[in-house]
Amino acid sequence: MKLNKMYQGLGISPAVYEYGEAVLKDLRERFDAIDQAAEYNQAKVLSAFQKNRVDAACFAATTGYGYNDVGREKLELVYADVFHTEAALVRPQITCGTHALTVALSANLLPGDELLSPVGAPYDTLQEVIGIRPSPCSLAEYGVSYRQVELLADGTFDYEGIRAAIHEKTKLITIQRSKGYATRPTFSVAQIGELIAFCKSVKPDVICMVDNCYGEFIDTVEPSDVGADMVVGSLIKNPGGGLAPIGGYICGTKACVDRCAYRLSAPGLGQEVGANLGLMPALFQGFFLAPTVSAGALKGAIFAANIYERLGFRCVPNATEPRHDIIQAVELGSREAMVAFCKGIQAAAPVDSYVTPEPWPMPGYDSDVIMAAGAFVQGSSIELSADGPIREPYAIYFQGGLTWYHAKVGILMSLQKMVEAGLVTL
Repeated sequence: MKLNKMYQGLGISPAVYEYGEAVLKDLRERFDAIDQAAEYNQAKVLSAFQKNRVDAACFAATTGYGYNDVGREKLELVYADVFHTEAALVRPQITCGTHALTVALSANLLPGDELLSPVGAPYDTLQEVIGIRPSPCSLAEYGVSYRQVELLADGTFDYEGIRAAIHEKTKLITIQRSKGYATRPTFSVAQIGELIAFCKSVKPDVICMVDNCYGEFIDTVEPSDVGADMVVGSLIKNPGGGLAPIGGYICGTKACVDRCAYRLSAPGLGQEVGANLGLMPALFQGFFLAPTVSAGALKGAIFAANIYERLGFRCVPNATEPRHDIIQAVELGSREAMVAFCKGIQAAAPVDSYVTPEPWPMPGYDSDVIMAAGAFVQGSSIELSADGPIREPYAIYFQGGLTWYHAKVGILMSLQKMVEAGLVTL
């Protein structure tokens, strides 16, 4: 009763609260399994910290060139150990996940090479990087060709199509783990491993890169454990634990990561430069907290699917499927429903809760996008947020929550706004 009153103070009606509690009764066993995976991943991260003798000296700020930055060097060793790779590049100079992917692609593709996506079209912002949508400085402008193989109707890989697409010019294969603004399934690490093994059986020297955004610490293994030459992601998603204010990572073979470092800074300089500007405590501590934070976000995604599927909305993944990232897609069917959902997420935020989200044209997207996020870090997708393009099937993509309890509030508030708009009836 006391908790119910607290939720009423936040604007959530007793009917919505009780509906949520009824849904939660069936999720305890799944939440226990998530906690077990988080405990394993926490031990893995702790082991890497201890192995690399992280100490207070690692938190010192560096400026200018950043020579002899022990914190930067040890952070990259920690990442390499957690992802079980030869090397890692973890830098605040990488501004976002798209930037990290751009660095990895442009560093390892030369004029005349071909990039292949065996999982259909990549995420919207990467399309201009590749040149699918023309843009200055795209890979296409520098003579890198591109082809893609669509997924089969059931969302699985078209292995025969992939075999036919790989040829002598195919230099790098990019695999997007998460769904992006699509309603296809997210791929498991096991599925990605099978795809990589197949591609390398066709062409052993091909480089396989995995866009790992939203998938870190959801399983007890990562794509780098199953053959990926590079795994790439953003620090304002899972691995930053909500504390990293900026940054990205590239973990992989030494040969690939060395090239990425030369592309990020300059040939001949590589990883030797790049001041940390006092961000090391946040980057270290965020990574340490990441397994627990990611687990909370995963619980929120499962809760959202169970809330909305019972009300008749199509959810991807559905309410009972295994999970491989923190994103929950809900097909709401109308612009009005997307706006109402996002109003609820915004109203549940600790920052800018009074703001009303509206669709608007965003750079890198080909349609208006609505975004709800009252975050401590601008654009942080590990914090409570929801967004989606205003186009059929009017799917909203919910993710994040620095704690499970905040994710729960956000989902209940989204439902509250849907009820108040007359879009659902409990």
